[in-house]
Amino acid sequence: MASTQQKSKAIFTSKLEQLFGLDLRSLALFRIGLALVVLADLIIRAGDLTAHYTDAGVMPRSLLATILKPWYWSVHALGGQTWFQVILFLLAGFVALALLVGYRTRLAAIATWALMVSLHNRNPALIFAADDVIRALLFWAMFLPLGAYYSIDSALNTSTQKLPKRILSGATLALTLQQCFIYIFSAAFKAKSPLWWPDGSAVYYALSFDQYATPFGQFLLSLPSALLVLLTFSALWLETLGPLLLFVPVRTSFFRCCAIISFILLHIGFGLSFVLGIFPFLSTASWLAFIPTEVWDSVSKRLYTPERAGLQIYYDADCGFCKKVVHLIRTFLILPAQTPLLLAQDDPSIFADMQAKNSWVVVDWQGNRHFKWEAIAYVCSLSPIFKPLVPLLKWGPVMSVGTKFYETIASNRRAAGNFTKPFKFRPIEVRSSRPMNIVTLLLLAYVTIWNFRSFAPEKFNRKALNSIDWISRILRVDQSWSIFAPAPPRDDGWHVIPGKLKDGTEVNVLRDGEPVSWEKPSRKSRNALYQNMQWRTYFINLNRTIGKKLYPYYGQYLCRDWNARHQGSKQLDNFEIDFMNERTVPPGQPQNVEKKPAWQQSCSQNPEQYQ
Repeated sequence: MASTQQKSKAIFTSKLEQLFGLDLRSLALFRIGLALVVLADLIIRAGDLTAHYTDAGVMPRSLLATILKPWYWSVHALGGQTWFQVILFLLAGFVALALLVGYRTRLAAIATWALMVSLHNRNPALIFAADDVIRALLFWAMFLPLGAYYSIDSALNTSTQKLPKRILSGATLALTLQQCFIYIFSAAFKAKSPLWWPDGSAVYYALSFDQYATPFGQFLLSLPSALLVLLTFSALWLETLGPLLLFVPVRTSFFRCCAIISFILLHIGFGLSFVLGIFPFLSTASWLAFIPTEVWDSVSKRLYTPERAGLQIYYDADCGFCKKVVHLIRTFLILPAQTPLLLAQDDPSIFADMQAKNSWVVVDWQGNRHFKWEAIAYVCSLSPIFKPLVPLLKWGPVMSVGTKFYETIASNRRAAGNFTKPFKFRPIEVRSSRPMNIVTLLLLAYVTIWNFRSFAPEKFNRKALNSIDWISRILRVDQSWSIFAPAPPRDDGWHVIPGKLKDGTEVNVLRDGEPVSWEKPSRKSRNALYQNMQWRTYFINLNRTIGKKLYPYYGQYLCRDWNARHQGSKQLDNFEIDFMNERTVPPGQPQNVEKKPAWQQSCSQNPEQYQ
């Protein structure tokens, strides 16, 4: 009887792990993708660092204090100078880079999440859907063993215990359900609108929104309306049912791969059709965490060759720098984990070659020995990632420069060791911790309730829930996945800012002094206007309720920016902001454009005078 119960328990645990456990190699790939997106996002935002995150920009701290929600916090708001923001951006880039290479991975994940929350809270007028997604993913990433594979941490792992392929924990369950929440609640919000169901015209209205649509999106808009309706229903049903493929109890790996491929293709389609910044790349990276173990095992079998299996690497036992480097090479070139890293001093013949060549010694499967840069090229030829670079590495000029570079490092190993000093050999422990599981499951329950509450506030507006709102605000897990929901925006249009210089000349302030034109701008001109998703989101917010608070400070920013670049009579005296409202109409109806005066500004007045 006991044996039967144990067997049943083992089967149940195995099935639970299959459905909610995640492969450590998938989590490592997820880490790399997420870190690359964070770095790209920081680089994009850094281009408008002064305009968006300092007191000289569109969101000075005096304005931020009036719009920031209770319990939101921001280290970036502690200083309003450009140099202060530069330091924080560099710090964020450093910790994101640490996350990318897997150095002190958990600490890097925590720091990346904290700095991202701080950055988002510094200017709420720039936040769009991708920012909500990246915060949610980074939040759960803090609790996951992201550095168990393909990382500096794993390369320098001293534990004698073999790492498992998969892990089941509260955090893996939380990440899985979080991924489902993003799509299922997004679909639920959409289903509230007749444009999505049953009318099916949502894709038409989305593609008609010129501020987002791409040339490919315009091509789709020219397709027959029946096809646009089909695309609407396809997107709605995929968001509703697609995530459930992760939980099919039979042929789980097959259905999970179907979900991954389907959603990656969906986001590729979104990226081709709309200007969405980092969103398609971020969403693609999020699905990498769910690649099944069977896929990795299959890839490993395909990668097996006698050449890879027979590789041996010898290094100088007296060189700590050399020891770390060969461990890093084995990990980041994705060589077999069993590739022996041996002490040259243990083999007299190898040791003699090492001394004669002043080089590490790489022995191939046929017993041939390789040295210096040529050995690097050979090892790269066995790497599934770097193999395409081998012709370049062996090219004469590169081989010559590479060899000289290697000889310089080899002759200055002690000095080179200063660069690897921070990297310490230490054990990695991957296990499911009961206290951590309790914490993550409680947080998951909280996030789940929050998602239902955001979808149906009338049913979850209870005093007990309101009293713990501060938790979601501090952690920034206050989620609402109303992406293009309940319906795509219809208030399309563009801004025109005619201004007068001190000499009386009329100019278009928004287009750096070009003649004022009320005509609809070309796509190229619009892309120049909305340089990135942050500016696109900001201009959209100017037309919303928050715009009443934004306009005075945006006006002052325009005055400062223009007058800092012009002198004397060419400085800006005053201007007005008009919005050319091009509300999207049903197919076949005439399109009207309405000029809506939005703001008037004198460059001699302060924002407080407009309050």
